[in-house]
Amino acid sequence: MITLELEHFSLAQIAASGQCFRMTKNEDGSYTVIAGDRCLRGSQEGSLVEFDCPSLKELGFWVQYFDLEEDYGRFAAAVDERDAYLSGAVRLGDGIRILRQDLWEMTASFLISQNNNIARIRRCIENLCRSCGEKKCTKDGEVFYAFPQPEALAGLADDALMDCNLGYRSRYLVRSAKMIVSGEVSLPAIRQMNYPEAKAALLKLYGVGEKVADCICLFGLHHLEAFPVDTHIRQVLDREYPDGFPFGRYEGFAGVIQQYIFYKELVG
Repeated sequence: MITLELEHFSLAQIAASGQCFRMTKNEDGSYTVIAGDRCLRGSQEGSLVEFDCPSLKELGFWVQYFDLEEDYGRFAAAVDERDAYLSGAVRLGDGIRILRQDLWEMTASFLISQNNNIARIRRCIENLCRSCGEKKCTKDGEVFYAFPQPEALAGLADDALMDCNLGYRSRYLVRSAKMIVSGEVSLPAIRQMNYPEAKAALLKLYGVGEKVADCICLFGLHHLEAFPVDTHIRQVLDREYPDGFPFGRYEGFAGVIQQYIFYKELVG
């Protein structure tokens, strides 16, 4: 067990923020996070966070995953104090961070997210991992399933994932996986692109539209300038910012601000 003292960090808020779908709260108040083929148990009391890591090397992965080397206080401090709505959103979600998640996992997850709610997305992804992912065990012997790679899906029929309750999204995943495995769309190349280039490349994937592409850019590529607009965000923009959102003030990190807004609309 490794203990860190962290500011602007909340396991509870991150778990509920809608950017990751394999982070769950346990009965004892701790959280289990599965990322790719890794599993972590963490707990928090105030600013003290305990990560059940077997080594400092393993901790290094999670330090990057939770973006712990970034000072999120600077993002909160940049918010216009005269903006009552956004100031309230920051106070409510001060512990949110933009996770550094795997590009393919985010691509698949946000294809599944379309016209879906968070609880159902979680179930669909768990079904997908159990059906197509590799069975793994934690050091304590707990079983979990790794997120399946594109190669595990590319050979399937379009409707093969219907049994995972994906519905029409089954063909989105299968066809996108085929495009990636064939090299028609290169994830390694996309990782090297800037935000506009990466978004344009992601839009070539089957089933990826503007909002999903922005989600992938923000949560899978850490392009903090990406600002996904779904129904909730559109309603906020129309209601709170009828004369236009001040994107210029938040240039380069509008995606962080988007998460404060999204979280407020979810739980506020």
